[in-house]
Amino acid sequence: MILTGPAIAAAIAAGEICIDPFDPSQLSPNAYDWRLGESLRICDGDLDAARPTAFTETTIPSTGIVLQPGTLYLGVTHERTGSETYAQMLNGDRTTGSLGIWVHVSAPLGHVGHAIHWTLEIRATKPVRVYPRMTFGKLVFLTTAGDLASYQHSDAKYAASSGIDISRLYTEIAGGSP
Repeated sequence: MILTGPAIAAAIAAGEICIDPFDPSQLSPNAYDWRLGESLRICDGDLDAARPTAFTETTIPSTGIVLQPGTLYLGVTHERTGSETYAQMLNGDRTTGSLGIWVHVSAPLGHVGHAIHWTLEIRATKPVRVYPRMTFGKLVFLTTAGDLASYQHSDAKYAASSGIDISRLYTEIAGGSP
């Protein structure tokens, strides 16, 4: 079940959900409008699952940056979000989608206990200018059933994520080196 905007606000007040920074005006009927952070990693050259991804990191200027088709950008949410009670689902929204931006290509599930700035996998269908801290998508909170197990307190691969993360698949592939 998805929490409503008022239920999200109540869970924040009760300490069950963390959104930092939190702005009540970003609550919508069934979600929280999250914003793009201030930096991007531009993935350079060919990608290889057996090797760390090469990238160039840049700060998005206040005048914006133009995303180009055919390039993978790794971004980050401005907000750090998490909950030991609820799971999270990060999505784009119609506003960015109608600009031809896929804001989060995969991995939309934030496990119970995973408190992070989300790494975003961003693609553009046409050249499009984006700005730091612009509204970029919606975050929903989901109730769970069964016993809770905190992702943050597990040995999961991305449990210690604190910013933009490249793929760590190379650590699992035979012959890969960190």
